[in-house]
Amino acid sequence: MDYPLLLIICLILLSSSCDTFSQIFLKKSVNSLDIQVNGIKKAIDFVLRLILVPGTWISFTFSTISLILWLIVLSRVELNFAFPLDSMHYIFIAFASGLFLKEKVCYKRWLGTGLIVLGITLVSLTK
Repeated sequence: MDYPLLLIICLILLSSSCDTFSQIFLKKSVNSLDIQVNGIKKAIDFVLRLILVPGTWISFTFSTISLILWLIVLSRVELNFAFPLDSMHYIFIAFASGLFLKEKVCYKRWLGTGLIVLGITLVSLTK
């Protein structure tokens, strides 16, 4: 690695944060529409109405920023180093869905999320 480790970690955390905001805005946008998608016509109507919701475009913007940051990270470090750190978005999503969407995150979900992150971390440390 010829780039400072702290800079790479910050870029990965920023990418994961942008991805989290993208998912939150997209979920809020979808929830703002009261459409039951049970056919191709309704699916097309749903997508067309979703495009008009400002939160959808905010979501796309955060997603694009996340992608750009991730591409920068991948151009600087090995994938087997970067990808496990990107698993932080599991934790970010759990926090954000509870905070911004008022979803209940039970202890079993926290335990499962923690085990996933621990497992990915252990795999990344092996050579």
